[in-house]
Amino acid sequence: MAANTLHAFGGTGIELEYAIVDRETLAVRPIADALLRDASGAVVNAVSYGRFGWSNELVLHLLELKSEGPEVSLEGLAEGFQAEIHAMNARLAPLGARLMPTGMHPWMNPRTETRVWPHEYAEIYRTYDAVFDCRRHAWANVQSMHVNLPFAGDAELARLLAASRRVLPILPALAASSPIADGARQTVLDYRMQCYLTHAARVPSMLGDIVPEPIRSEAAYRANVLAPMYREIAAFDADGVMQDEWLNARGAIVRFDRNALELRVLDTQECPAMDLAVAAATIGALRACYDGRLAHEDPVAPFPTARLVTILRACIVDADAAIIDDAEYLTGMGLRVRRCTAGDLWRHLIETTLTLVGTSEEQALWRARLDLILTEGPLARRILRAVGPEVPGPRLEAVYADLCDCLQAGRPFSVDAA
Repeated sequence: MAANTLHAFGGTGIELEYAIVDRETLAVRPIADALLRDASGAVVNAVSYGRFGWSNELVLHLLELKSEGPEVSLEGLAEGFQAEIHAMNARLAPLGARLMPTGMHPWMNPRTETRVWPHEYAEIYRTYDAVFDCRRHAWANVQSMHVNLPFAGDAELARLLAASRRVLPILPALAASSPIADGARQTVLDYRMQCYLTHAARVPSMLGDIVPEPIRSEAAYRANVLAPMYREIAAFDADGVMQDEWLNARGAIVRFDRNALELRVLDTQECPAMDLAVAAATIGALRACYDGRLAHEDPVAPFPTARLVTILRACIVDADAAIIDDAEYLTGMGLRVRRCTAGDLWRHLIETTLTLVGTSEEQALWRARLDLILTEGPLARRILRAVGPEVPGPRLEAVYADLCDCLQAGRPFSVDAA
């Protein structure tokens, strides 16, 4: 074990993705490379500003903002991210552009508006496009928060994977923020994740069941997850540029290059303060499962993945209103009831596990932000209520302009308070 390896929950890495849009029309603007330049002015994939970094994504209208290393505490992280948002928007303003939050752009046409990153590592992006046709939702129109949690050794890896299997299915209930796409109200509240379920179907081993498999060691993970994926992609990748662990498209993936588990099913929220509150709730629930306070995964007879996928799909559709009627799952999560909504389960988890994360002062801030989600619904539900029944309609652009303002100001989006 490396001397600098962090143990489970010894740090957190956060990544946030945003769309670049026109300041007036809110149409996507493929100009990320204007912000990603080194001291000589050359376009690069990433620039570092100390604690934070900016980097590219698959397409030119997206920017990723991330903590450059694992943060020992989440304290002050929302404020740090907010300062970077201000810096990004200041750089975009002379170009007539700004950042837009949420899990998807509401009316982008990925077929006609996608511009794949053409600079460094372009061969990888071209291969993705050739194999999967990236001019589609879940490839070209996707903004998410990734939460990275470290592990040290096989025992911690196995326990962290087991915890993620229990918590991952209910994350869309808290974080769904993509109810509108193609300029229309969708039939699910987390349309980003709905598209994600099948976006890499041409290479099924990349996606698996989205919920990660119950695997107990690095060797087993490499043999049972990574190796089949590499074999399957080889038929489409003669040059071998895709043979890397980032090819894994499950909802939680293991990154051995940094000894971390990366959660990928959280839609981006309206501002970093809300993202960090969602991250804190997620980490609290994960830690309770990891420590055995909640669901303990029997390595001999793990909880059936198919039942976890059923819960995930229900939460993708109905978010907080999704009905969970798996009594064994609920008991494992500390609720001795036969059925309840995902929102009720999160209310219980926030009440009982948020104390495992941060200081009492931080917890009070997160609780206030999470209470907005618990009372008014996840951002997707608040967006739909603000837009009203007529989509498309005159309210759609106004609501998303307000969401851009929320991002710049660092304020939550509350319909009921308006």
